[in-house]
Amino acid sequence: MANVDGVKWRERSRLVRAVRLWRTRRPVTFREKVRYKMLRDHRGIVVTFADKAAVRDYVAEVIGEQYLPRAYAIVDDARELLRVDWPGAYVVKPTHGSGAAIVVSPTASSDARLPAARWGWVYRHVRPGVVTPGEIAAIAEGWLTKLYGQGPNREWVYGRVPRRIIVEEFLAGSDGGIPDDVKFFVFHGRCHFIQVDSGRFGRRTQDFYRPDGERIPLSGGPPWADPERERPAHWDEMIRLAEKLGEATDFVRVDLYDVEGRIVFGELTSFPAGGDSPFDPEAYDTEFGRPWTVPRRYT
Repeated sequence: MANVDGVKWRERSRLVRAVRLWRTRRPVTFREKVRYKMLRDHRGIVVTFADKAAVRDYVAEVIGEQYLPRAYAIVDDARELLRVDWPGAYVVKPTHGSGAAIVVSPTASSDARLPAARWGWVYRHVRPGVVTPGEIAAIAEGWLTKLYGQGPNREWVYGRVPRRIIVEEFLAGSDGGIPDDVKFFVFHGRCHFIQVDSGRFGRRTQDFYRPDGERIPLSGGPPWADPERERPAHWDEMIRLAEKLGEATDFVRVDLYDVEGRIVFGELTSFPAGGDSPFDPEAYDTEFGRPWTVPRRYT
């Protein structure tokens, strides 16, 4: 059957939804509970979390605007990007999707280039001298035409987020590169697990920890850092902030950065990996689900 607005028929089908609701009715593991939440939690706060522009107001209200990255522009029309006063380094993202970004900074690989706009959800790090506002606007225009996720029966939330483009400051670590991305798994207002991703555009590593700093022998795909990296200097403060940001819901992953002593907000994710997070050993799928008691009904 034909797609409608880019959404396949099965993601609109009431029968498919009914089957998925039945299959997820008694979730135990983390992945099962993410899928349960995706199908049932249609609260406005979930939409706010997914919206990269609206979530800024939530963060400012809950922990303070000092933790937000600077926003240079938020536009509805990609052509408005042609008039932006571009800084020397910046990040361009769609507000209604995940995993797409144009990162522009002097620390990018010298041979990195933007792909043609037709490739859609672009994720690329390039130097200022090899990119033009016109190229960015062309890719952004494509983003504004696309619906991220798998439609109403799965990551429905992105269909309710206004389609806009946001330009934010580039966050640089001590070496001038992209800092570690620290992700806090917060269940019912308490952090139980922490994921640290390093080397996003180079040799990527990924490590998992408990809040007390104990390293978890778990792989989510990328290799562990070797030697093990030091914990961020503001580890405990980041946990506190993550718990405040997540106390209004049953589960959310809170992404933060520790940039030269400055804690900066990244994003809030209600449905990590769309319910397909990898766990090796597989037993951690159950362990990550254990602190999470999903409600019978979201209100």
